[in-house]
Amino acid sequence: MLNALGVVTTVVVGLMVGVEFSVAFIMNRILNALPEDSAQLGHAHGGRMLGTLMPFWYIGSLVLSAIWAAAGWDHKGAGLVATAAGLLIASVVMSMLRLVPINNRNRTWTPENRPADWKEQLHRWERYHYVRVAVIIAAFALLTSALV
Repeated sequence: MLNALGVVTTVVVGLMVGVEFSVAFIMNRILNALPEDSAQLGHAHGGRMLGTLMPFWYIGSLVLSAIWAAAGWDHKGAGLVATAAGLLIASVVMSMLRLVPINNRNRTWTPENRPADWKEQLHRWERYHYVRVAVIIAAFALLTSALV
C-alpha cells in the first residue's frame, strides 16, 4: 500500500511539474510572441484557467506527500519524502505571497482596463514562476528518489 501511495504521489507531482514547466518555457513564450492585445488576453485566459485548477493540484500534491511521509516514517526514503513535502509547502507559500496576487489582477485585465505596467507585472510573475518551478522539480526529484 505504501508503494502505491508513493507511485500515485510521484505521478501527481510529476504531472504538476510538467504543466508548470510547460507554462514557464513553452506557453509564456508563445503568448509573449503574439501581438500585444492577443498576448495580454491569452495571459488573462491562462490565469483564469490555471488559477482555478492549480490550487487544488498544489494542495493535493502536498497532502499526498505528507500522508506518504507520515505513513512511511519508519521506512527507507522517509526523509526524502518529508523534505519534498517541505519544498511543496514552500511552493504553496511562495504562490500565495507572490504569484497569486499578480495572477488575480491579470485574470481580470482586458485591453481596455489593463494597467500601464501590465507587462512588467507579468515579467515579475514569470521570474517568481521560474523559482517555483525549480522548487517543485526538486520536490519531484526527491519523491522519485524515495521510490527506489
